[in-house]
Amino acid sequence: MIEVNGLSKSYGTKLAVDNINFTVQRGDILGFLGPNGAGKSTTMKMITGFLRPSAGTAVVGGFDVTRDPVAVKRQIGYLPESAPAYGEMTVAEFLNFIAEARGFKGSARQAPVDRAIRLTHLEGVRSQTIETLSKGFKQRVGFAQAVLHDPAVLILDEPTDGLDPNQKNEVRALIKELATEKAVVLSTHILEEVDAICTRIILISQGQVVVDETPAEFQARQPGARLDAIFASLTQSDV
Repeated sequence: MIEVNGLSKSYGTKLAVDNINFTVQRGDILGFLGPNGAGKSTTMKMITGFLRPSAGTAVVGGFDVTRDPVAVKRQIGYLPESAPAYGEMTVAEFLNFIAEARGFKGSARQAPVDRAIRLTHLEGVRSQTIETLSKGFKQRVGFAQAVLHDPAVLILDEPTDGLDPNQKNEVRALIKELATEKAVVLSTHILEEVDAICTRIILISQGQVVVDETPAEFQARQPGARLDAIFASLTQSDV
């Protein structure tokens, strides 16, 4: 579903992303890891078509981000960090607004809105204003807008940041459920999340891929060590 080929991005003399290559298939939950400043966010912005590569390209759902960025955006559901929304709107009003922005007109909006609410278990709060929801439910609204148009790819940026343990478990279960029919890229600093739900890990350091393997293979690098210790040993040059 995602093919990244020789992707690079320069800011003046600073090479933020340096010739990276990887693929993500349907059913994958890819943990996309890296310290701050390693090029993680820049890579995700290029994949989603919001930032033009300096070299290389990415293909999402068969569309090339350098040639058809709008078509790429149609293939992607994006949950940015903190799940921004219009707090004064009800859940249903907000999702109807997103549906219209996605091109669903008139009565055609209702089916995707209802489906998104059902998938994210928001039935009980659909008439409640978003500003009155708990953080866990606000995150569910973020997921609902991301899946509303039934995208082939989900890009999730820190989806459980700031949630309590119960809310984290709920969101992780939702990600697993959605991943059965989609390719998921999950950017996180919470390494326990990688162990809990990810099927693959990509770790970038100084703009380059240094790890592309399963969580079990990652742990086997230092048997018995904590994941954060392994992470630190591979990214010391970023400090």
